[in-house]
Amino acid sequence: MKKPFVSRFSVSMPHAVALQLDAMAKAKGSPNRSQAVVDMVRAHLVEHCTQVGTQEIAGTITLVYDHHERNIQALLTGLQRDYDHLIAATLHMHLGHHERMEVLAVRGRPGAAKRLADRLTVAKGVTHGNLTVTPTGAGREQVRDGPWIADRGWATEGSDGCTFRMASSM
Repeated sequence: MKKPFVSRFSVSMPHAVALQLDAMAKAKGSPNRSQAVVDMVRAHLVEHCTQVGTQEIAGTITLVYDHHERNIQALLTGLQRDYDHLIAATLHMHLGHHERMEVLAVRGRPGAAKRLADRLTVAKGVTHGNLTVTPTGAGREQVRDGPWIADRGWATEGSDGCTFRMASSM
């Protein structure tokens, strides 16, 4: 595999922020400030692409709810049945006498995962809900390695910054 092209640029920031960046990089074990910035940019690209992109994602929907709330089980199960094509597995555990945490492993299009998470988290009795996603397959590689430019393998296509294609097919 070819080594990805590296772009160099400078960033100006307040000194206090740079000191915080250095402390965070050291705490996380980053070898240097540049690597810490690359990791943060990748994290934001993943977040952006899973919100606006069309490539398949995998993720979890985490819910905390009062399982003694009237009809909560039937409501959540019914919503999950509507999206059974998206849900790969579920796990639940009791957090206390009334509280239960449920984790749904999902895989599919970002919009469908967000719609399911939104419908579940607004259900009466749900006290917390969160959707966490990551791209699968080529989408993950593109965020990790970056879109290579024309002679290096990948090129961007579209304005969302999330759709890539092989440059040789351009």
